[in-house]
Amino acid sequence: MLKEGVILGERYEIISRIGSGGMADVYKAKDHKLNRMVAVKVLKPEFREDKTFIRKFRTEAQAAAGLSHPNIVNVYDVGEDRGVYYIVMELVEGITLKDYIDRKGKLSVKEATSIAIQVSLGLEAAHNRNIVHRDVKPQNIIISTDGKVKLSDFGIAKATSSNTISSNVMGSVHYSSPEQVRGGYSDYKSDIYSLGITMYEMVTGRVPFDGDTTVAIAIKHLQEEIESPSKYTPNLPFALEQIILKCTQKSPDRRYNNMAELIDDLKHSLMEPQGNFVKVTPLSSHAETVMVSAEELSQIRSGAAAKANAQTAEEPARKRYSKIEDEEEDEDYSYEDEEDEDEDEEEDDRDSYDEDDDDSYYDDDDDDDKAGNKLEKIITIGGFAIAAIIICMLIYFIAQAAGIVGGKGPTAASSSSASSSSSTEVVSSSSKEEEKVTVPDLTNKTEADAVDLANSLNLGVVNGGTEASDVIEAGKICRQDLKPGTKVDKNATITYYVSSGKETVTIPTGIVGTQKDAASAALTQLGLQVSTTEDFSDTVAEGLVISVDPSEGSQVAPESTVTLVISKGSKDAEEIAIRDVIGLDEETAKSILSDFNIIVKTGTSSKVAEGEVMEVDPAIGTKVKKGSDVTIYVNSPSAQPTTPDENTPTPTPAEPGANTATDVTWSCSQTLSAPDQYQGGIAKIELIQDDGNGNETSITIMDGQAITSWPYSVNTNWSASSSASSTGRIVFYEMDSSGSYQAIAQYQSVPLSEG
Repeated sequence: MLKEGVILGERYEIISRIGSGGMADVYKAKDHKLNRMVAVKVLKPEFREDKTFIRKFRTEAQAAAGLSHPNIVNVYDVGEDRGVYYIVMELVEGITLKDYIDRKGKLSVKEATSIAIQVSLGLEAAHNRNIVHRDVKPQNIIISTDGKVKLSDFGIAKATSSNTISSNVMGSVHYSSPEQVRGGYSDYKSDIYSLGITMYEMVTGRVPFDGDTTVAIAIKHLQEEIESPSKYTPNLPFALEQIILKCTQKSPDRRYNNMAELIDDLKHSLMEPQGNFVKVTPLSSHAETVMVSAEELSQIRSGAAAKANAQTAEEPARKRYSKIEDEEEDEDYSYEDEEDEDEDEEEDDRDSYDEDDDDSYYDDDDDDDKAGNKLEKIITIGGFAIAAIIICMLIYFIAQAAGIVGGKGPTAASSSSASSSSSTEVVSSSSKEEEKVTVPDLTNKTEADAVDLANSLNLGVVNGGTEASDVIEAGKICRQDLKPGTKVDKNATITYYVSSGKETVTIPTGIVGTQKDAASAALTQLGLQVSTTEDFSDTVAEGLVISVDPSEGSQVAPESTVTLVISKGSKDAEEIAIRDVIGLDEETAKSILSDFNIIVKTGTSSKVAEGEVMEVDPAIGTKVKKGSDVTIYVNSPSAQPTTPDENTPTPTPAEPGANTATDVTWSCSQTLSAPDQYQGGIAKIELIQDDGNGNETSITIMDGQAITSWPYSVNTNWSASSSASSTGRIVFYEMDSSGSYQAIAQYQSVPLSEG
């Protein structure tokens, strides 16, 4: 945690902490360079050691800095100072959507729809710049005091380097899409899903999936269907309900294709709340439910289908088996007859057993032995028969493949089965080799020539798209997937890619009018070099981009230099820093400060020689408008001590640097405006004056009171050296919670009066 008063990047002074998240703390700070209040998001220490995380943190923050939209919290700057990584953002005074929902319980339909539209507009702007938020949730949506809705935290969740389901890395799993919780992958449609969950919470006051752990919630996102929001809000309009359900479909293909479609439906729902205009893409046929008929279900349960297949497969064996039995036993015997006879015998055995238990028992044993011997004999004979048939079939197929069967001549017919097998392998291999074709080289050919060449070789071609090439001219083939010279089967397909010419980068639109740092970051992200110049502008505010060279939308080579012209503001309001003229003579000082109206006053000082400038008001380095009054104080000769006579006793010299001027009464009358950071607490006001020797003297004007009425008037008198500075500065302090005063404002160049 940063302490109050710490300055980052020699520019941003930390005022107080205003929030904390899983990865970063957010502070209210003052930008001393542009004199405005900002929000500074500082990465927590535990993430500062991961170099990959830091690299992605910077990259994504710079990309987000290129966004400029009324519904997005603007990112002004990103940097690192003494190991502290930070992002500077627009400070939005307001309340998060999460807190707003907690306070109201549920939002009205019009209110929820309006918020959803504004968030969608912000996301649309981001998606158009190829930026995915990945962490859309009510905690990252801010409703400002003037009613505007702004989406924050662009790029932060994107910088994660882990796919672990965790609230610190993925954002809240309550709002994560199924594809995110499944493997960390996310795209534009993931933002649509998260926004759908957010809309669900706005209209119902609850999230659709909740649990004791993040893993339990993630599983619900993957497996459970979302409950209709009308269950918790019975009067919810049908159109808005269908919009929410479409946004939260498990399959990304069934959600809205883009934010523009969602915005159109949200606006339509306001005009036609009960309309049936929301269309959800149906499931593909392979995912549809298949109905099983009663007959099929009966067959599955009884195994009839399996038995029928077995009987069909065994039918030839049964016939052969019956023929063998006819020849050996002169009986008409079949597999099915055997089963019937066995069943009859079993029934007779059961009847006999009932009539005479003892006799039937032994009779059954005899019958079983006979049946067993008969069955064993049948199986043995059948097995030999089947094996013989299989061997004959193999010999036949081998002979046919070798040309022995089918009129290939007596020589072939006299070959043995072993030689036939060998011949089959050689002929088959040779045949396959003859059917293969050599892949041609299609590079540097037109598409028409490539198609003709490939088709002449019985090959197909397909266009795989365009690619940049520094070698092949645009419109000709620059690459193919199958390597030229390789052997492939006939009718194979070659995928080719057409050259689009040398690689170029498009300078994005929206650069003009943005902050210098944001514009530079957006161009650097594209691999371009950036240079800047400054110029005056009556229409573009200071610090913003006036123009881009080459212009927006132009195609340039990678790593080209793009020049940004930055506004210095209106020429009439040009401010120039006062240069150091201390120790120079009066005329030289006037020449150096010729841009100002010089007022000369005299004074005394032991630090400079007579006739030299001893002080400048305003102070050196202060920026003031061209032509403003600047007072220079010249060391007066009358103040120099005369050379003592040799016979005159030498007075005791003063201490080095001592002020020989006499004390006089000084006064200050100044009206102070309220500091932006003042919270109405206990305050202290001090006046700082230079005593003429380079030392500052502090005069306390007020201490230990809270100021309730503004503007505040300062009227005070004090005694100081006549050579003290005629200008000073007033410092305003406010007491913090620990009882210590913290400086929150300074009023420079306060005029002081002598006498």
